[in-house]
Parts: sequence; C-alpha cells; structure tokens
Amino acid sequence: MRNTPPLSAGPAPEFSRVVRADAVHRDGELVETIEATEAERKALADRFELEGIGRLTATVRLRSVRGGQMVRVEGELDADVVQTCVVTLEPVPARLSDRFGALFAPESMVPGEEDEIEIDPNVAEEDIPEAMTNGRIDIGELTAQHLSLALDPYPHAEGIEFSGYSEGEEEEEGPDAAGDDAGADPEKPNPFAVLERLKRQN
Repeated sequence: MRNTPPLSAGPAPEFSRVVRADAVHRDGELVETIEATEAERKALADRFELEGIGRLTATVRLRSVRGGQMVRVEGELDADVVQTCVVTLEPVPARLSDRFGALFAPESMVPGEEDEIEIDPNVAEEDIPEAMTNGRIDIGELTAQHLSLALDPYPHAEGIEFSGYSEGEEEEEGPDAAGDDAGADPEKPNPFAVLERLKRQN
C-alpha cells in the first residue's frame, strides 16, 4: 500500500465521491465501487498531464475503528491511462492497478499544522489520521491522488531504452561536457560518432 498524500481543501475535486462517517459508524463497514465518468476522466487527465484516461474504477472498503471515533479506508484502483514518452513524445498506454489505505478522524482529534507533535518512527504513515471535513470522506479524490502516485514517472515507448534520472543528476553544459567520453556508457553510441558516420555516407 502507498502512503496517503493529504487531501487538499481547495476547489472541488474533479472526481468526487463523498461518504459520511456516521453512515460507516452506523453500519460498522461499507464497501463502495466507484467509476469516473468521461468528463471526470478528461479533467483528471488535464490535472495529471496525461494524454487520456480510458477507465478509472475503484473498490473502497470503509470500516469504523477505534471505538467508532475513526474510519479506516482500504481501496484498490484499476485504470487505463495514456502517458507521453519522455524520449520520443509518443503516446504510451498503460494498465494500472494499485492498493491504498488511509485513516480518517474528526478534525478535533488531528493536530493542526501549528501544533508541535512527535512522530513515532514505528508508526506507518497510513496509521497517522487525516482530518475529515464535516464528517465527510471523499473516496473519489483519495482514489485520484493514488492514481497519480501509481503513474510511471518516466514513461517510455516500447523499444525505447530509458533508465530514468539519478537523484541529483544535472545536465552538463559547455564544451567540456561534450568532449569527455571517459565515463560514457559503452553500450550507448556516441552521438558525435553517429553524426560523423552519416556525413561519410552522404
């Protein structure tokens, strides 16, 4: 399961499916199956800079926990998305599946940003409660945020080799960067050598 990013309190989310906490506490457990509409998928594609989202569904289980004070959310999403190749800019279709979890509590039980709190390193992030707004949990927005986490950060078209970027890697500039081949990957052709061969062929 992936850790839950905080739910934003900005404009209404593109994919909103609200469940009231009191309904979960009353029944003890609820299971919701949600699916994004065409308009919602288009709006989410714009938000996450995707070429398109063909399908987005999720099955979400909500349980009343800790004596009916909090709600545990566990979900599983499935989506068909089209990203953009970072090398060729071609469309890259992908099928995504991801599991996620979160814990929600009334606002009065969640420390504010101005409060100093000690974080127990043995406690998983998904066990740190998030505040419910007026006793409501938006499982649609929660699903959308975990869809963004499940996306390939470096999508590449089939047949295109790409190993991603190393952390802290910076692009070298200047004449020395192009002329120093001492540390080049032997499996990757030297672009200057390729250009020279093309000139000879012409």
